[in-house]
Amino acid sequence: MTDKANRQEQLEGMLMAFHVPSFKKHYLTYARKAELEKLDHVAYLFELSKTEHEDRYNRKTERLIKESKLPSGKRLETFDLKHVPSLSPSKINELVTGKCLDACENVLIFGNPGTGKTHLAAALAREWCLVGRKTLFVTAAALVQELLKAKRDLKLNSLLSKLDKCDALIIDDLSYIPQEREETDVLFVLLAERYERRSTVITSNLPFSKWDTIFKDPITAMAAVDRLVHHSSILELNGESFRATAASRKKAANVEF
Repeated sequence: MTDKANRQEQLEGMLMAFHVPSFKKHYLTYARKAELEKLDHVAYLFELSKTEHEDRYNRKTERLIKESKLPSGKRLETFDLKHVPSLSPSKINELVTGKCLDACENVLIFGNPGTGKTHLAAALAREWCLVGRKTLFVTAAALVQELLKAKRDLKLNSLLSKLDKCDALIIDDLSYIPQEREETDVLFVLLAERYERRSTVITSNLPFSKWDTIFKDPITAMAAVDRLVHHSSILELNGESFRATAASRKKAANVEF
């Protein structure tokens, strides 16, 4: 093996040990480019470092989006803000930055079925993933069952600690009504645990005045609402159902045809 080949092999080994795979993949290509374009050493390193940075960002955001378990296709660019005139575009843009997560603020999204609550919640979570924040999307029903199982297995604290690592926990469809007080208790424990420590996003068809049907008694309902509303943004989606509108347009198109 020539000295040049030996140095190249050692270099690539060191680059892998330094965990800079994009450096290893592109350093020869950029070296040839630098020679052709007569770039100095700093410019060469800058181009190579920029590629490593971009590749790391892409890998990280892909991982965060995958781990968030977000429903597919729910992006902010496909959410029709004009369909929901009660929503402020500037408020949505403010939430997208993720500063609300730094302040441990909650986002509460209310509206009738079909008005885009789940879509908006998932879209916001995806935007937060793109700025490096860890999120998790789960339905209220599935979350309660997971909490109950953890409690029965004496692993509730472990699960709460795991959820605490999420900058934002998105609980979809809190309109579901628990059948047992035990379900109410574990849900309240979770909300209390995240209060002023992490952000929670909740979607619900039910206004606060009807949350006693979820938590079974007015005092617990009031305590839950108090913790969620303190440091929160409340978004009300008062527009017509997206699904109903789409169905009407399809019907009208078929009639015209």
